[in-house]
Amino acid sequence: MYSRQIFTLLILVACSTLVAQVKEIDVIGTLVEEATMQPIPYATIALYKNNSKAIITGTTTNDKGEFQIYTSVADFYIEVSFMGYKTKTITDFTITNSKIDLGKIKLSEDNEILDEVVVRAEVSKTVFKLDKRVFNIGKDISSTGASALEVLNNVPSVAVNIEGEISLRGSSGVQILINGKPSVLADESSNALGTITADMIESIEVITNPSAKYEASGTAGILNIILKKEEKRGWNGSISLNTGTPDNHSIGISLNRRTEKFNLFTQIGAGYRSLPRESEAINRNLVDDEIIYSDGIAYRDETFYNITLGTDYHINDLNVLTLSGNFAYEIEDQPSETKFRFYDSNNILTSSWLRRETTEATNPKYQYEFNYKKQFKNNEDHSLLLSALGRFFGKDQSSQFENRTISGTDANSDQQTDTDFQQADYTFKVDYTNPLSDTYTIEAGAQYVINDVGNNYEVRDLEGGSYVVNEDLTNNFEYNQKVLGIYFTGAYELEKWGIKAGLRLENTDLETLLTNTDESNYQNFTDYFPSIHASYKLSDIVSFQLGFSRRIFRPRLWDLNPFFNIRNNFNIRIGNPDLLPEFTDSYELTSIYKIGKASFSSSVYYKYTTDVIERVSTFEDNVTTTIPENIGTNGSVGFETNGKYSPSKWLTLTGDFNYNYFDRNGTFETQSFDFSGRQWSSRLGAKIGLPADIDLELTGRYQSGYKTIQGEVTGFAFLDLGIRKKIFKGKAVVNLGVRDLFESRISESNVYQSTFETYSFDQRGRFVTLGLSYGFGKGEAMTYSGGRIR
Repeated sequence: MYSRQIFTLLILVACSTLVAQVKEIDVIGTLVEEATMQPIPYATIALYKNNSKAIITGTTTNDKGEFQIYTSVADFYIEVSFMGYKTKTITDFTITNSKIDLGKIKLSEDNEILDEVVVRAEVSKTVFKLDKRVFNIGKDISSTGASALEVLNNVPSVAVNIEGEISLRGSSGVQILINGKPSVLADESSNALGTITADMIESIEVITNPSAKYEASGTAGILNIILKKEEKRGWNGSISLNTGTPDNHSIGISLNRRTEKFNLFTQIGAGYRSLPRESEAINRNLVDDEIIYSDGIAYRDETFYNITLGTDYHINDLNVLTLSGNFAYEIEDQPSETKFRFYDSNNILTSSWLRRETTEATNPKYQYEFNYKKQFKNNEDHSLLLSALGRFFGKDQSSQFENRTISGTDANSDQQTDTDFQQADYTFKVDYTNPLSDTYTIEAGAQYVINDVGNNYEVRDLEGGSYVVNEDLTNNFEYNQKVLGIYFTGAYELEKWGIKAGLRLENTDLETLLTNTDESNYQNFTDYFPSIHASYKLSDIVSFQLGFSRRIFRPRLWDLNPFFNIRNNFNIRIGNPDLLPEFTDSYELTSIYKIGKASFSSSVYYKYTTDVIERVSTFEDNVTTTIPENIGTNGSVGFETNGKYSPSKWLTLTGDFNYNYFDRNGTFETQSFDFSGRQWSSRLGAKIGLPADIDLELTGRYQSGYKTIQGEVTGFAFLDLGIRKKIFKGKAVVNLGVRDLFESRISESNVYQSTFETYSFDQRGRFVTLGLSYGFGKGEAMTYSGGRIR
C-alpha cells in the first residue's frame, strides 16, 4: 500500500502541472485519527473526476494534519488515504466563494486488515510535532497494573531508576506536568506520580527543547502527561481488578457521561500494595582501616484511595468551562530491619547490632482546577485560555527506631521521629494563540506560581528511660518560592518548512528559613530564556527538526532542606539551603525518516550546564554524609535514535539507543573534579500476535555504568514480559505481567576517595501482576492500578 501511495503522489504531481488555471477552487481541511483526535501527517489527499478514476490533482497533509489543494475542475470527489487506516471518499461538500472547507476529517483504523492478529491502537506510538514528540499510550501489555512511573519507563528517551528518579536522555532535572500544568500528583514530595495509573494516561509529550511558551524549569526538558477525558456520547465506563505478588491488589472504576452541553468524568481507585527493597552498604575508613557493613530489607506497605471528578460545560461552540478536582489518601506502614557489623583494623568483628524501624504515615493530597477556553469564529486555533490551579500535599509521619546489640559493644540507642509536612501550591495562567494567517501564528501569555512549604521535623533520643528532644537534629524548615513568567512566540510555517522563535522572562523570589535557629536564605533573580525551532520536510519520508532553548533547574525542597531520615545513621543524606540554580543551553538536530515498514527518528544534541548540582560525600567517625553542592560546569554531546518496525501483521519491533559523552570541570574545597566520561542506554521491545487472540510482549533494557565526581555507578539490564487474552469480543481483557523477570534491575554505586570508600546496593526484585478489565456502555476494557513504585 505504501508503494501505491508513492506512485499515486508521483502521478498527482505530474497531473497537477497540466491542469488549466481557469477559476481555481480552494479545498482545505484537517485530517485526524478518529480514536485519539491526533493529527495524521503525510497522508494522501486526492481529487478524482466524478464517474471516473482519473486523477485531477493531489497533495499530502503537513505535520499538523492540515492540507490545502487547488483545482479548476468543479466535477470531482475527494479521496483521503493513509497506511493502516480506512480510505475515506468524500462526495458531499459545498463550494462557497470558490472554497471548500472540509473541517476535521476523521480516519478510522483498518480493522479488517489488522484485527486478524493485532489492532494498531493497541500499540503505543509516537507522533512528531515542530517542538515536541507525542507518545500516544496504547493498551500495551507492559502497562498492565502499572503506575505512571512504569509507563514513563517505556517512553523513548525516558528512564526511571529503581528509586523512582526520572531522567531524560540520561539527565535528571526533568519537569513533570499534568495536562500542561504542575500537579501535586507529579510532585517529588508526594512520592512522584503516586496515584496516576496507566489507564488514566492518553499520551505523554516528550519536550527535549521546550519553546518559550513553557515554564523554563527543568534543564533536561519537560514530560507532559495528558490524562484521558472520554468524548463518546452517552454513558461509558470500565472496571478493572488487579492482583499480584508482592502484594499488589486494586480496583479501579472509570465513568464518563457525555451530552451536548456537558462532559462529566470520574475515576475512582482503591487498593493495597507492598514494596520490598533489599539494601546493602559498606563504609571503609582507609585511615583507621575500619569497616562497617550493613544489610537489610525495608517495606513500603500502602493502602490507597483516590477519586477524580470533573466536568466540561460547553457554553456554546466557542466557549468551554472546565472544573475538576482530585483527592487521594494514602496510609503507609514502613517496617524495616537492618543489621550492622563493625570490624576493626585487624578485620576482627568487634560488635554487631540490629536496627528496627516502625514508621506510620498518612498522606492526604488534593487539587482543584478551573479552566476557561474561548475560541474565536475566524479560526478554531484562535483561542484564549485562562486557568487557575490549587494543590495541597500533607504528610503526618511518626517513626520508632530500636537498636538491639547482637554481640560486642553495647549499641542500644532507641530514637523516635515525627514529621509534619505541608505543601500548598497555586498556579495562575493565561495563554493566547492567534493564527494570523495560514502561515503565521503568534502566542503570548503569563504564569504566576506560588510554592509554600513547611516541614517540621523532630528527633527524640532515649535517655534514662524517657525520650528527650535532640536539638541538633530537630528544626522546622520553611520554603516559599514565587515565580512570575511572561512569554511571546511567533511561528511561520509552510508546507515544506517552518520556524518558531520565542522569548520568556522569569523572575524568581525564593526564601528559606530554619525557624528554630533563625537561619535564612533569600534569592531574587530575573532571567531570559530564548528558544528557536525549525523544521524542514525534505520529502514524504524524510524530515528534519532543529531546536535551541535555555533552561533552569531550581533546587527542589529536598535539595535545600538540611534535615534527613535516620533509618541508617551511618549513611545519611541532607540538603543544602545555599544551593544555586543550574542553567543549561540545549541544542538539538533531529531527523525523522521512513524506510519501507520501518520508521526512525535520530537526534544529535549538545548541552552546556553551569553551576551543576552534584551530590558530594564526606566521611567522619565512619559516617558517610552526602550533600548537594554547586560544582563547575558540564558539557555533554550525545546521539539518540529510536524506531519501529512491523515486518508482518503479527510482529512489531520497537527500540531506542542513547549515547552521550560528557566533560566535567569544577573544584570543591580545593579538590579538583575535572574528568570525562560516557554513558549509554538501549531498549528493545517485541510484540507478537499469537492464535486465539493472545498477545505476547517482551521489553528488554540496558543502562550502562558511568563515572561520577567521586566514583562510579554500575550498569544493569532487565526484562519485562506480558501476556494478554481478549474475551467477549474485546470488551474484557485478561492480562499477566512480569516486571524484572530475572530480578536483575539494581541500583549500585561506589565512592572512591583517598581517606574512605563507600558502596551501596538496592534491589526491588520481581513483580508479577494479574489483571481483569471490562468495559461497558460505549467504553472499552482498560487496565488500572492505583499504586506506584518508589
